[in-house]
Amino acid sequence: MGRWLGYRALQFPCAVTRSNPFVPLFRSLTPPSRGKLRAMTTQILIVDDDQELRDLLRDYLVRQGMEVSVLHDAATLEKRLERERPDLIVLDLMMPGVDGLTALRQLRAAGDDIPVIMLTARADDVDRIVGLELGADDYLGKPFNPRELLARVQAVLRRRRATPSAAAPEQREPFAFGRFVLDFQARTLSVDGKPATLSSSEFALLKIFVNHALRTLTRERLLELLHGPEYDGTDRGIDVQVWRLRRILETDPSTPRFIQTVRGRGYVFVPDGEAHAQTH
Repeated sequence: MGRWLGYRALQFPCAVTRSNPFVPLFRSLTPPSRGKLRAMTTQILIVDDDQELRDLLRDYLVRQGMEVSVLHDAATLEKRLERERPDLIVLDLMMPGVDGLTALRQLRAAGDDIPVIMLTARADDVDRIVGLELGADDYLGKPFNPRELLARVQAVLRRRRATPSAAAPEQREPFAFGRFVLDFQARTLSVDGKPATLSSSEFALLKIFVNHALRTLTRERLLELLHGPEYDGTDRGIDVQVWRLRRILETDPSTPRFIQTVRGRGYVFVPDGEAHAQTH
């Protein structure tokens, strides 16, 4: 027999057992069907000043096959996004210092279209309306069932991926990284001002990496972006293409700086060549 265990502004469904009368039910829930959403590769960033709530949500979402990172305030959000690119941000409205609405306003003013779901304990509609007007993709009031948050995350990502705006914004101006400059209009790559030899397939792959900088891409996703969703070739073929591209970009392809391997997941393009957090 189940009951609800209230947790401050949040409620979690609980199952009663003899050993522990309050065992969160979400710890034993069977993960939902992952289908085309690729939940195993979905990256979520939770920004909330409540540590216990952050930990509970992270635990639940990780058990659903997602990769989750957390921040305790919004003041460091911009810096975090410079080195990590999640698929979606769960952003609390009420935080000390920089609040959720201010952080969202700053994101959208900078042209960042990353999906955002806002959380709040306020009962009035004003903040919800303002948040949606500022560009939040969805809004969830506390208390809530974590399964509803999961459902909303999945729904937002499905909507984004089903529309042209879901694609990462394409770079149009020449893009400089390290000693290289990638010219999208001329479809050329130069190193130290001199042209580098780049095949059409290598250019296409590098363009994808640049347009998805700091975002981990699975082999399956890379093949889909290269060839379309109906492509049924082997995903290991992408390893050969990445290896060829590394031979052009990297001083030592065995220890790549720009196209780094994320163990068990895929690849991530790091423009500044620094070690990426998810590769460790």
